[in-house]
Amino acid sequence: MKGHCHCGAVRWESDGEVAWSCYCHCADCRRNCAAPITAFFGLPHGSVNWAGEAPSVYNSSEGVERLFCGTCGTQMAYRKAADKVNIHLYTATLEDPNELPPRLHVFHADHLSWLNIQDTLPRYAKSAG
Repeated sequence: MKGHCHCGAVRWESDGEVAWSCYCHCADCRRNCAAPITAFFGLPHGSVNWAGEAPSVYNSSEGVERLFCGTCGTQMAYRKAADKVNIHLYTATLEDPNELPPRLHVFHADHLSWLNIQDTLPRYAKSAG
């Protein structure tokens, strides 16, 4: 599995097993990505290898790091100190995002009323746990 930012300066690859894949509706992700929703998936921390330029890091809140390309600004990943197992990578950074569709919705209680995704995936008010 491989991915990269818009300009290609920051690249990653992994042979890790995908733990989960989801849509996130939380206000923090919406603001961070300037989008009404984003999609993430989890891979074991040690399975992700960065290549090219190292991602820049923004500490968005206590214990939370957001990794992005310092050249083009593409959001690459989210790390939370409380999640010792997985790094959360943005699905859109995949070379082929169609390979990994979301399997659930998280923070659906925060979803925007005008965004109506009509699927049958499970919806969690907050985190899926």
